[in-house]
Amino acid sequence: MKRFFCTLSLCLVVSLPSVFGEGREGFSPARYVNPFIGTTNFGTTNPGALCPSGMMSVVPFNVMGSSDNKYDKDARWWSTPYEYHNSYFTGYAHVNLSGVGCPELGSLLLMPTTGALNVDYKAYGSRYKDEQASPGYYTNFLTKYQVKTEVSATLRTGVSRFTFPKGKSHILLNLGEGLTNETGAMLRRVNDCEVEGMKLLGTFCYNSQAVFPIYFVMRVNKKPVDSGYWKRQRPMTGVESEWDADNGKLKLYTKYNKELAGDDIGTYLTFDTEEGEQVEVQMGVSFVSIENARLNLEQEQAKKNFEQIHAEAVARWNDDLSRIRVEGGTEDQKTVFYTALYHLLIHPNILQDVNGQYPAMESGEILTTTGNRYTVFSLWDTYRNVHQLLTLVYPERQIEMVRTMLDMYREHGWLPKWELYGRETLTMEGDPSIPVIVDTYLKGLRDFDVNLAYEAMYKSATTAGAQNLMRPDNDDYLSKGYVPLREPFDNSVSHALEYYIADYALSRFATALGKKEDAKLFYNRSLGYRHYYDKEFGMIRPLLPDGTFYKPFNPMQGENFEPSPGFHEGNAWNYTFYVPHDVYGLAKLMGGKKPFVDKLQKVFDEGLYDPANEPDIAYPYLFSYFKGEEWRTQKETQRLLAKYFTTKPDGIPGNDDTGTMSAWAIFNMIGFYPDCPGSPEYTLTTPVFDKVVIRLSPEYYKESELVIETERKNPESLYIENIQLGNKKFNRYRITHDELIHGGTLRFRLK
Repeated sequence: MKRFFCTLSLCLVVSLPSVFGEGREGFSPARYVNPFIGTTNFGTTNPGALCPSGMMSVVPFNVMGSSDNKYDKDARWWSTPYEYHNSYFTGYAHVNLSGVGCPELGSLLLMPTTGALNVDYKAYGSRYKDEQASPGYYTNFLTKYQVKTEVSATLRTGVSRFTFPKGKSHILLNLGEGLTNETGAMLRRVNDCEVEGMKLLGTFCYNSQAVFPIYFVMRVNKKPVDSGYWKRQRPMTGVESEWDADNGKLKLYTKYNKELAGDDIGTYLTFDTEEGEQVEVQMGVSFVSIENARLNLEQEQAKKNFEQIHAEAVARWNDDLSRIRVEGGTEDQKTVFYTALYHLLIHPNILQDVNGQYPAMESGEILTTTGNRYTVFSLWDTYRNVHQLLTLVYPERQIEMVRTMLDMYREHGWLPKWELYGRETLTMEGDPSIPVIVDTYLKGLRDFDVNLAYEAMYKSATTAGAQNLMRPDNDDYLSKGYVPLREPFDNSVSHALEYYIADYALSRFATALGKKEDAKLFYNRSLGYRHYYDKEFGMIRPLLPDGTFYKPFNPMQGENFEPSPGFHEGNAWNYTFYVPHDVYGLAKLMGGKKPFVDKLQKVFDEGLYDPANEPDIAYPYLFSYFKGEEWRTQKETQRLLAKYFTTKPDGIPGNDDTGTMSAWAIFNMIGFYPDCPGSPEYTLTTPVFDKVVIRLSPEYYKESELVIETERKNPESLYIENIQLGNKKFNRYRITHDELIHGGTLRFRLK
């Protein structure tokens, strides 16, 4: 087995240039990405270094140990390792989540310090300045220690470079802290310059069984003059006065060199450094084994220095981002657009190691894949628009994600709902894999086991509730056609509305496969939302088991994420129009076009629309189902874009939800949106840019590109006057996927 040996060297401080290598045709969209967008206002993105779809991300951790409890993860719910307004650094976390609503991962904290050794995170943290971030790179300067820090990443490994002052310098690896809700870790010193081990992660969103290990190998390129471990011990009876009663006592192990395990452990390496000397730290990870973590490190960082790794990361980003090229618009709009595309490409991310091994779904088995095995399927969010965008622009990834979902079914017996590193967290509701797979199939990406996919969907749609992981309240749903409110805050309406959408998609899949009776069955089920429609309020309203409406009913209850009977993270206004598969049927219940449009417009006029949560994000497009009302879609999408998506740190309206909010912005900026999951159609709206060129994959599409051009009478032109597809006039505001990709050029003329 290969072993890494330290090399003793002195490095002068060098300034890392802004390395934005040119993409195709000299285009470098990475220069427009601002990773600080979404790092406050609970956007929960971060400015760390990573590659597209990469397992590894190296992220500054600044939500721990600060005296300001506003930004301390131990004082409040904090689901991100970084918050823009804080500046108290306690290390770099390796492997992180982006844009999620529950804390998890954010472990393996790497911290440089100087002076006297201190391994207590409450004391060793530092303020910082001069932070910068760009795709594949982050840097800051620790004022307490006068240390410049820089990080970059490959797909499965991270590299950190610390520029130290003259004197005693230390590198700490803390396995006791992080965002994860789990405890337990192990360390082993391999040689002077290499440490290996594991950390237990998991319990995402309260699922106590969704736990998993991360394995790592850490190497430094300079031999330390001293090293050791630390461990926090628990108080001993009779000597409590010598201990921190809450946290125990930190004990240094300076002579012990074998394995160390515990809940709060770490290792330190001490160096004698010259002024401006740089020490690099490599970190390889795996969710399979320590051996694989080492293999990942050796194959992805062999004979490469920091600049080479950084340049390769930038090249990856430029290649991916350049699949969509925009012209016109402002510099800020380009920044919003390419940053959104950057965020979209973070998750789902790969899970397999360089040898193809990965942990099987919900088991201890290790399997091997020949393609990419993906993880972090936040499907309640992403089934609405992320996978539709991947299907159009990155179809080779989308098809591998569908295959991954089917492999999860083979391994576990269920399609994923909210999968995280091989464990099902069961977060949120619904049956979201169904519309994702159906949408992919109906758009022509069919290189997967179609019969197995139908089997998996049919199982979740028909299995009794007690045995149904996707639809635990399926007994009521199947017998009554709705899910009744049985407890004050059981989210029953939200569950049912999700099932209706899934069943509509399943009916379309059944039709495509020639299963006429199944198609009829699932389509009829999808119309069950009508049970919830209350003529008195003209809204969706919770139902009781006896079929009567819940009382007292307040359509506004549920604002600001407060509990609301029947609804999850919202209220009746956020859910009433959440019937994208039967817009005309809902309008008929409301009394026709005018009452429907008036009530929908009220959502926007009275501030009832929630831009940060999924159920109502397709509302603006519903106007375009009605002739003469399309202008409302164009007005509202442009207004919402300008208001909620900016270049500032709060430039995402709440959790990015693993790219869902970003996908909303991307689609609207290029002029169309997939408002009905599982249906291969889009609603057209006003583009932001004068020209958009989407490079299409020759493996999946006959055309080489899709071009969207926009002619404006003046810069303030907002409304669509006419549309052309190819050389022909297009008289509709909804367009099928086939029409779009085969049309060549979609032209808008604005008035």
